[in-house]
Amino acid sequence: MNVLLIVAIFLPALAGIALYCVPAIRGSRPLRARFACGALAVELLLVLLLCRAQGLELTLLRMTPTLAIFLRVDAVGCIFAVLMCVMWLLAAVFALDYLGHDKHEASFQAFNLTVLSALVGQCFAGSMVTLYVFYELMTLLSVPLVVHERTPQAVAAGVKYLIYSIFGAMLGLMGIFFFTYYLGTVDFAAGGVAPLSGAVTPGLLVITFLVILGFGTKAGMFPMHGWLPTAHPVAPAPASAVLSGVITKAGVLAIVRVIYFLVGPQALRGTWVQTAFMVLTLITVFMGSMLAYREPLLKKRLAYSTVSQVSYVLFGLSCMVPAAFSGALLHVVAHSTIKDALFLCAGAIIHQTGKTQVSDLRGIGKQMPVTTWCWTIASLGLIGIPPTGGFVSKWQLATGSLSSGMGALSVIGPVVLIVSALLTAAYLLPVTINGFFPGSDYDYASLENKEGGRLMLVPMLILAVGVVLTGVLAQPLMNVIAHVVAAVL
Repeated sequence: MNVLLIVAIFLPALAGIALYCVPAIRGSRPLRARFACGALAVELLLVLLLCRAQGLELTLLRMTPTLAIFLRVDAVGCIFAVLMCVMWLLAAVFALDYLGHDKHEASFQAFNLTVLSALVGQCFAGSMVTLYVFYELMTLLSVPLVVHERTPQAVAAGVKYLIYSIFGAMLGLMGIFFFTYYLGTVDFAAGGVAPLSGAVTPGLLVITFLVILGFGTKAGMFPMHGWLPTAHPVAPAPASAVLSGVITKAGVLAIVRVIYFLVGPQALRGTWVQTAFMVLTLITVFMGSMLAYREPLLKKRLAYSTVSQVSYVLFGLSCMVPAAFSGALLHVVAHSTIKDALFLCAGAIIHQTGKTQVSDLRGIGKQMPVTTWCWTIASLGLIGIPPTGGFVSKWQLATGSLSSGMGALSVIGPVVLIVSALLTAAYLLPVTINGFFPGSDYDYASLENKEGGRLMLVPMLILAVGVVLTGVLAQPLMNVIAHVVAAVL
């Protein structure tokens, strides 16, 4: 099993290096496509096999007697790793058609594979040191996905993404030093290792808040959200999909580890750290929705939406009660599925029509009906309409908020979530309404079918079905999450 863990972490990176460096693979587009998708399919299978080996531990590298790259397979890591591999595979299949005539396609596929290695490594990190190493690797390796177009705007966005990410990661690095001092260890343990609230020192609270703020950068939490609406519009759609649906979850996972597996929710509950964290998440939820509502550019609108929706997850984590924690993990799955679907739909529309403004999408449902229906289903999921997964997760979040014991914030939380849902409907559904019902003055005679190819449509259809299934079949996933919640709360 130790070999399986090592292979699962490093296989995508080795495949990416081989794809770029072996002339026979790099020079043949059909072979390159089969190689990349085959590697991702094998990676998904390996991660699924690892889910049966929970509790497996492995010290990969010991730098000093107290600093080691230490891996551990647990339920939280498995949930995130399986989700990431599924979304990565679907986005990669979509990219085969989307980047069909792109001269930089080989480098995109190579970096796309190596980033997944860093993400899986982070999922199975057994300590803060290990998490930080893979987190930084993920940041550095994902920059080429942002700057893929090589335009001045893309390069500027990549630099901004890098600066924000490194600053946030530096706060995490600082946390390693101080957590070692205050807690005596940075190894993760379910429920945390800090003493109870009454014995927690002010210094530990300050450091914990700064680390949450640092990792919240990758999750797009205010005030460190600025990279997201800049990076998404310039990145190719497959990269935007994984940036929003997957890479933002790397920040979420890091915060989960810090709160629930290092410091401990019992030590933070009722402190100013919990209050400040909750307030920041609610500000981000409302602010992101409002900015998305006001944004005319399609992909940038979705980027602001991500700022809002990922903070739904962070809000659930800030409540530190079982129902909200369950809702947060459910929304990780629901949001990844929904937002990947939306970004792939947006990418298909832009690729096939060249239209980037929301106002230009009048009649798009007549030209691209399958894509527009996938957009509509995903939009309903993001709003939180039953029976989608978004409804189930948001129900859990609202229920958890009301039971969190945070005074006025317990009630303000659900109110903000409802207002955000209304704004979500206001900025997503016009694409559907104007797309299918362009009005009597629309030039129907000039309509032509602009639907994308099968490699674009199949991932979108799978994700659209997933949006519904994560709601209809939510109970099995909730049963898995219940074991995680029971271990840490």
